[in-house]
Amino acid sequence: MSHPAPAPTHLDFSKLGEPVYRGSVQNLYAVPDHPGFVVCETTPAGSVFDVGSIFNIEGNDLSRAIFRHAMYSRLGKPETWHRVKKAIESAPMDDSWRKELLSGPLETMLERGAATHHIGMVDAKTGEIVREGMPANPSCYNVVRRFPVMHPPQRTLLGAHVFDYAHFHQSATYVVPLEYIVRFGVTSGSSILKKYQSLSDAAKRAYEQELGLSKPMGIWEMLERPIYDLTSKYEPEDRAVSKQEALIMSGLSSEDFLTTIKMAILGGWAVRELLESAGLLLWDLKWEFAVDREELLFVDTIDADSFRGTGFLGVEGSKLVIHYNKQAMRDYYRLVHPDWFAGINDAKQHAQKIGVPFKQVLREGQAAGKWPATPVVDAEFLALQSRKTALIREHVLSQRSADAIRADLQTTAEAEVTFYRQKGLLKELLKMNSAG
Repeated sequence: MSHPAPAPTHLDFSKLGEPVYRGSVQNLYAVPDHPGFVVCETTPAGSVFDVGSIFNIEGNDLSRAIFRHAMYSRLGKPETWHRVKKAIESAPMDDSWRKELLSGPLETMLERGAATHHIGMVDAKTGEIVREGMPANPSCYNVVRRFPVMHPPQRTLLGAHVFDYAHFHQSATYVVPLEYIVRFGVTSGSSILKKYQSLSDAAKRAYEQELGLSKPMGIWEMLERPIYDLTSKYEPEDRAVSKQEALIMSGLSSEDFLTTIKMAILGGWAVRELLESAGLLLWDLKWEFAVDREELLFVDTIDADSFRGTGFLGVEGSKLVIHYNKQAMRDYYRLVHPDWFAGINDAKQHAQKIGVPFKQVLREGQAAGKWPATPVVDAEFLALQSRKTALIREHVLSQRSADAIRADLQTTAEAEVTFYRQKGLLKELLKMNSAG
């Protein structure tokens, strides 16, 4: 196992300088005098439909940073995995699948916790990097280990193009070039549902068998066992890849590749356990991993932008799905600003046709009046999203009882329904998000 350089214990904000990377929802900084580490700053900005930062949710920067620190701290503790083991043992699933999940990485994590890239959160006043527990003054800054990110070069193959992953097999330390999507249930917009609905009856039965389903797939229903998908991470556009291709792309041995898949599912269960105690359901989430010689680590962000947590609310005889994640903003734009949303899709198709970056095509088209300008989000709706994320933050920090948080989440959900009712859009919302 490698021995990384000692992690920093304090951060001097005055020496931080400009970000080395400025993203749509977070900024990255080099840590002065510690080249093996990175400072991640969350921002209140939000991005949907690949447009970039187009709205701000007040307090979301701090809420996301706190969730990340709290969740990664949990992953590093054996007691978290004892709870996960108990949940898997009592879950209704095939015994052979259960046996697989309980063997391998979980056995190690039950003893010493999971390995992650997370170092700690910076105290906003003292600059101390706090590893255990929450700083006295939580900030939007977390410190993580830095791992090499390698992009596969594109090669020409008799007029076609392929991506060359050979150098991943020659490296000992890097971020695995895959995104692992773990699904506990079927949402209305999921790719597995779209695939399922496109199949013949016979093919549907075969797909159900492949997924371990004992009945036809239903929208907004939990699966009998979690499943996973894999996509490319460092190609110009993410694409779904088969398990065989993913193994070759990863640069890992088949044994280590299996370990990362089990880690993704187990990590999903750890997040699920935290959310369920506040009455929220986890449907799916994404993970990334790094390899450091013999060690495999959880890396990247984990917050409400990277998982789909929801609740249900009875409305006019229907079970309405309430989103406590970025999906609420996507639905808002689709319902309240349908002309703008249609323009976005039109611009994407046009960009693909002419081979020009989508954002550039959209910006020029909006300036010329071809597509509607990006709308300003209703302040009332943004305040509701801020309230949601603040309540999840309170739950993560154990500032109030889970029952009190659950009741306030319900009240916020009812206020969101009132917002759409006043807009005359409740019928459309129910059509979009009704679970029956």
